[in-house]
Amino acid sequence: MAATKKLAAGVAVAACAVALAGCGAGESGSGSKEGAHGPKKAQPAPAPKSAVRLIGDGSTAYTGRQPNLPTPKRLKPGQKPPQFVVFSWDGAGEDSQKLFSHFRKVAKENNATMTYFLSGVYMLPEDKKALYDPPQHSSGRSDIGFNDAEGIRNTVTQLRSAWLEGNEIGTHFNGHFCGKDGGVGQWSVEEWKSEIRQAKSFVKQWKTNTGDRKAAALPFDYDKELIGARTPCLEGQKNFTKAARDLGFRYDTSGVNNQVWPKKKEGLWDLSLQLVPVPGRKFETLTMDYNFMVNQSGTDSQGDPSKHEYWGDQMRDGLLQGFERAYKGNRAPLIIGNHFESWNGGTYMRAIEETIERVCTKKDVRCVSFRQLVDWLDAQDPKVLEQLRTLPVGKAPKQGWPDFLSGKPAPAPKGVPGAPAVKPAEGHSKH
Repeated sequence: MAATKKLAAGVAVAACAVALAGCGAGESGSGSKEGAHGPKKAQPAPAPKSAVRLIGDGSTAYTGRQPNLPTPKRLKPGQKPPQFVVFSWDGAGEDSQKLFSHFRKVAKENNATMTYFLSGVYMLPEDKKALYDPPQHSSGRSDIGFNDAEGIRNTVTQLRSAWLEGNEIGTHFNGHFCGKDGGVGQWSVEEWKSEIRQAKSFVKQWKTNTGDRKAAALPFDYDKELIGARTPCLEGQKNFTKAARDLGFRYDTSGVNNQVWPKKKEGLWDLSLQLVPVPGRKFETLTMDYNFMVNQSGTDSQGDPSKHEYWGDQMRDGLLQGFERAYKGNRAPLIIGNHFESWNGGTYMRAIEETIERVCTKKDVRCVSFRQLVDWLDAQDPKVLEQLRTLPVGKAPKQGWPDFLSGKPAPAPKGVPGAPAVKPAEGHSKH
């Protein structure tokens, strides 16, 4: 990442338990001892201990339950499910474009929380790159580079504030090795475990690696915070999910699926990216800025400027069409992935912002992080979720939600007394 300009101070928090800088147990008063001039004075009660427990070198800290998280509730019998939408970001560092801080603001303005998949090397300065030992590559190599002290400091500021606002901090791993020569698709289970351990270590030791000992800690225990990920270029999912299951992860979002209700694979919630329409074209593509770009300008990230506005509108409208068919249909969660990039003049960032503004404030819509979604899924009756999975893309139950969720069959087609319910159409094919 390029070095960033210095930011103004982040979220101002006065409480010691949240500020995380120089917090201790406090000192009790030191009343005088008994002597020739009178009895010993009563000692005041010791000050309460801080809720903060610094971890390791103080890069991270346990500060209690994450604030601003909703309590998941089980659907009542026959209750229509809410429409979940998850906006997520691969890489999630703060550079000179300041897109991390911008979308935090957009989220707050639209009653949304998100998932930020942090790349571990964004917490590792260039002069310490040899600390990274990537599987099947030489030490100190990364296809997305490393960071500098200022970039790390600005990224930490955003991570700290994002978590306090109720957002999730996941991982996008480290060196982002993709394609035939990258090797991610061939990594073993043990190699994935090594990559995960290193991603954690760069977060848990950023103070040591930067020498910035006086900075405030990140307010979470990353070993507990990290429950899900998206693999680079959606590669290597098979062995990654085995490693993630062994390490206690709860979900993966590295796959491709239609807009249907999720289920578990390898013990993890499969929250794959989804296929949505590409307006004006006869196919669907993944809910990710990169995939829209490739279908519009190929691998040229700064294509024809005269088409930038149209391309952004096309992505926005495709996401909105996907949203509407779920919102009015099967209510399957909509999973969207993005990057903090200015591809094609930043048109995809505009598309995402306009999508957030249009959907997150609608009735019954919850724009949430993956953590919040899996918390909700885990709180539901498994039989209800199984029933929801029978609904195809864009199809609401014909018998209405209360009857559908109670197991009553759909009404027979008109004009055919006693005929069985029509079998639902299959979901959209993958592209």
